[in-house]
Amino acid sequence: MALTDEAIDKIKAMILDGELTPGSRLPKEEILAGQLGLSRNSLREAVRALTAMRILITRQGDGTYVSSLEPHLLLESLSFAADVSQGRTALQLVQVRRLLEPQATGLAAALLTPEDLRELRDILDRSRAATTVEEFVAHDIAFHLRIVEAVGNPVLSMLLRVLSTRTQRVRIVRGSRTRHALDAAHQDHEQILGALQSRDALLAASAATVHITAVEQWLAASLSDDPLRAIDD
Repeated sequence: MALTDEAIDKIKAMILDGELTPGSRLPKEEILAGQLGLSRNSLREAVRALTAMRILITRQGDGTYVSSLEPHLLLESLSFAADVSQGRTALQLVQVRRLLEPQATGLAAALLTPEDLRELRDILDRSRAATTVEEFVAHDIAFHLRIVEAVGNPVLSMLLRVLSTRTQRVRIVRGSRTRHALDAAHQDHEQILGALQSRDALLAASAATVHITAVEQWLAASLSDDPLRAIDD
């Protein structure tokens, strides 16, 4: 095991054992290094890595602290991996999204307020007026996220953000026949909103499933059309 990995594991163990609690400050570098039997260089590398994972946070001039360790905060570190995902990995992310988001959409049918529904209507109107792929994707993200947020579970909201990032969505829309893809997305969005307005949880979940499955099928087809890419992935 690399020294940095050993250092990371030792700090994690301190957190798991309750020696370091959420929001607590780490001992000074020389003290913690001696306590863990590590070199200061290994400790610094471990702190950098754990900070990138959002397990630790560094406050300039004040020291290093354990973060709140809220699951939705820790999931943010996965966003970059989702952003750069391609090929089979991107398909797998969409498959997980298909398993989760329709259920959340069904739950939202009973939880969205009239004001929420008006906001969703406004988002779709602005989506239809979008003149660029990036502008459409921004509204697309806002629409789906607003629905999921109604469930009131920040972990679920963050997980679904990770599963379908802005970069990934732009790549998918551009990779398909853009005009056809946008028209199909508009139609799917209208069906989802109509089901939510009717407070029909089953229909809302079904409409969301159809919408996400279309993306999944396009990604799967793009892999089968490029056998070398599929093998590499």
